[in-house]
Amino acid sequence: MPSAQNSVHDPRSEASKKRDLIARGDYTPTPAGKAVFFLLRGIEPYLQYSILAHGLGTSVLHRIGLRTLRPGLPTNTGIALIDGLGLSPYRLVLFGMAVGAAVKQNIWVAALSGEPMPVGGAVAVGAFNAVFNSISTYAFMIRATSASLESDFPQPALIIGSALYVVGITAELVSEIQRKRFKSDPKNKGKAYTGGLWSFARHINYGGYTLWRAGYALVGGGYALGALVGAFFFWDFSQRAVPILNEYCQTRYGPAWEKFKKDTPYRLIPFVY
Repeated sequence: MPSAQNSVHDPRSEASKKRDLIARGDYTPTPAGKAVFFLLRGIEPYLQYSILAHGLGTSVLHRIGLRTLRPGLPTNTGIALIDGLGLSPYRLVLFGMAVGAAVKQNIWVAALSGEPMPVGGAVAVGAFNAVFNSISTYAFMIRATSASLESDFPQPALIIGSALYVVGITAELVSEIQRKRFKSDPKNKGKAYTGGLWSFARHINYGGYTLWRAGYALVGGGYALGALVGAFFFWDFSQRAVPILNEYCQTRYGPAWEKFKKDTPYRLIPFVY
C-alpha cells in the first residue's frame, strides 16, 4: 500500500480507476517494474533492426504468398556507426524511429514518471510497443502495403510521417519535462500545471503521442496505416483516457481546473480537438 507521504487520495469512481492505466496520486516506488520496463524498451529496437536488416519473420510472409522488399542500397554517410548498420536510408529512418521511441519512453520511466510501474504492467507496455512498432515495420517490408519501394528517396510519405513523428515525440517529451519541473517545486504542491505546452492543449502529451504514432505508421505502411493508427489512438485518448483523467483533475483541482478548461479549450491537439 502507498504511504501517506507518497500518495494522495484518488477521488474518482471505482469504474474510472479500473479503466485507467495509471494509478493517479500513487507514488509508491517500484524499482523492479521500472527496471523491467527500461530493459524491454531498450532491447526492442533490436527486434526492429532484425526485421529491417535480416528479414526476421519474412519467411512466414513468403509462405502465405506475400512479397517483401529487397534490402536496398546501404546508407553511405561516412559515419561508421551508422553505415555499419547496413540499412538503406528509408530503413534507417524507420529504425531511428524505434530507437527514438525507446529513448523517449525510458527517459519518462526513469526521470519523469512518479507513478508505480508493476512488473506485469512493464511487460504489457513493452509488448504493446513491440507489436505496434512491428506492425509499421512489417507493413513497410511487404510490397503490397509498403510506403516505399526503395526508389525516389525521400518519398512524400516519409517526409510527412517523419514530420509528424518529430513534432509529436518532441511535444510529448518537452511537455512532460515542463510538468515534472513544476510538480517538483514544493510551492506548487496540489496545483495543476497549466503553462508551457500545456497552455495549448490540456492533454498535450497524449496529443503528441497520437501524432508520433501516426507518423511512425505512415512512414512504414503509408497513408492508410498512418490514418488507421492515428485514429485508434485519437479514439482511445478522447473516449477513455481524457474523460477519466478529467474526472480526476476535476475532483482534485476544482475551480482551478474549470478555469484551465475555459482558458485552454483544446483537449489533445491545439486548434484541432
